[in-house]
Amino acid sequence: MKIDILTLFPEMFAALNQSMVGKAQERGLVTIETHDFREFADNKQRHVDDMPYGGGQGMLLMPQPIFDAFDAIEKKTSARVILLDPAGETFTQQKAEELSAEEQLIFICGHYEGYDERIKTLVTDELSVGDFVLTGGEMAATVMIDATVRLLPGVLGKEESHLDDSFSSGLLEYPQYTRPEDFRGLKVPEVLMSGHHENIRKWRLTESLRKTLARRPDLLENIALTDEMQAILVKLQESGNSNENLL
Repeated sequence: MKIDILTLFPEMFAALNQSMVGKAQERGLVTIETHDFREFADNKQRHVDDMPYGGGQGMLLMPQPIFDAFDAIEKKTSARVILLDPAGETFTQQKAEELSAEEQLIFICGHYEGYDERIKTLVTDELSVGDFVLTGGEMAATVMIDATVRLLPGVLGKEESHLDDSFSSGLLEYPQYTRPEDFRGLKVPEVLMSGHHENIRKWRLTESLRKTLARRPDLLENIALTDEMQAILVKLQESGNSNENLL
């Protein structure tokens, strides 16, 4: 995958050279390149923003520097062009999975009050990380790139490593434990050490549903619940979603 980022602050993407995304670049699984669109400003002061027509607060990014920077990128015809915008579609795990299938992603990171509307004629997607406003799109782009790149084949240790992630199945992920078995009186659930794979599966499904019901019940409205899941939810609701063992 090729990822290009149009930004005023290329140095903010240094974090992508670390951890799994950094290793993915070293192994040639993804190429990430930043483009400072201030370098494409055609005025002597290298301004990339100006006051909005009609008046108003703040400054808007002008189309010229971004259009020229965009034109300078070597693009595939199938490239997805993503504008980071607080008013955009909320980025989700499902969107990360969708983007991970693309050959090329181009991120346009804004700053200041907003964009000249004509910049949006370049884009295929307008995305946001939530209902809040950042000083610029760099942090949001970093989050989206990390979430997307980790899904590329070969990036994680095992191809199935991301399948149980929260939101991948539509549910929040079940609790997980590692050594020691007893830490300061806090013990690992016995079922996880039983070696009984079917009981472990049922426990994980129950705990995933328990967490989702408690924290994000809205997610349950958007997935196809199996008969088993519905039966578990009934028991959870009857118990007041307490921590009792339902196996």
